[in-house]
Amino acid sequence: MKVKCKSKSAFVQPIGCMMLSIISVMGISPLVLAVPGQVSLHSSEQSAQRQPQKIAQASGTDAPERSQLLQQANGLFSQGDLTGAEESLRKLIKKFPDDAFGHFQLGNVLFRQKKPEDAINSYREAIRLKPKYALAYNAIGIVYASQSRWQEAITEYQKALEINPNYGEGLTNFAIALWQTNKKDEALSSLEKALNIFKTQNRGEKVNQVERILKEIKTADEPGVS
Repeated sequence: MKVKCKSKSAFVQPIGCMMLSIISVMGISPLVLAVPGQVSLHSSEQSAQRQPQKIAQASGTDAPERSQLLQQANGLFSQGDLTGAEESLRKLIKKFPDDAFGHFQLGNVLFRQKKPEDAINSYREAIRLKPKYALAYNAIGIVYASQSRWQEAITEYQKALEINPNYGEGLTNFAIALWQTNKKDEALSSLEKALNIFKTQNRGEKVNQVERILKEIKTADEPGVS
């Protein structure tokens, strides 16, 4: 009982960061440490990872109308107009119903609007259209984590990591969920792998975040630490 209490208190801050990270998820950047670091991501998604406050832009090969709607949604989201961003994305989906990325981004906006079930439905639709959508599985895991549904979150993170074993944000979120279910050794192992990946990618901010979480976990059970 005591250990469980400690694990919760030790991760109040990281989990809060993670929730911001979903913005990472958003366009794909991370939510807590959830920035998508997928090796297989398209260039438009890779650039989006470096813009956690924005929704990713459409690539140059997209239809002009699609690109315009995504840019409009991006601008509204950046201004904090989530309702407007949602409307733009719904217009996009209406015109391009098989656009997995559009459904994914809509899920991000819905999550930010505190509509978790609707967000999950959008992520599931993205996965239906694009089965190997690691970012979408990670996003669903983040939604479950925000509700402290840790085992369900773990299941989704595992699906993301089966698709991309070197997904840094996925490994980090997975580790946090493991820690919350008292699987310390597994959590540390996942974090160490994420740390090495972020170092290889020269992502200093992520390296610092993971190192901070590693320190939290390693010192949580030490005498005098609360």
